[in-house]
Amino acid sequence: MAMGDHHSARMLKDEWLTPPEILGALGQFDLDPCAPVSRPWDTAERHYTMLDDGLKQDWRGRVWCNPPYGRDTERWLSRLADHGNGIALIFARTETKMFFSQVWPKAHGVLFVEGRLHFHHVDGTRAAANSGAPSVLVAYGCENADCLRKCGISGQFVALRKC
Repeated sequence: MAMGDHHSARMLKDEWLTPPEILGALGQFDLDPCAPVSRPWDTAERHYTMLDDGLKQDWRGRVWCNPPYGRDTERWLSRLADHGNGIALIFARTETKMFFSQVWPKAHGVLFVEGRLHFHHVDGTRAAANSGAPSVLVAYGCENADCLRKCGISGQFVALRKC
């Protein structure tokens, strides 16, 4: 089963964890506004879950955002772009309206991840199947773009704004 299926209504869950090696390469985050309710590792110093509705909460500091994939992904990216300090992990669907409204004109840089990620279940186990689509890390803010440039994650970094 592909990650596209993992993020569908028929899978009955939206909570998929970022591979810990990705988080480790990106450094410390102050907030994860869309963290799983139950998680085997922290993704930031502070977490909001779907029980808190992170879109309605105050965002401070450097934000990590692995949003629920689907119709609401654009809302999360818009909020992160407005916040201006963070990194998001989304599918690299570069032709979509969301990319043209929230990534190309607003992000400072992107890192297209080589290969397909294996996300993790909320118990920490690695999903058997890969994500089913390519992934991209999207940086808002010059320091986050620089982080993507230097993080060591295999892929291709593209600067979108001068810093």
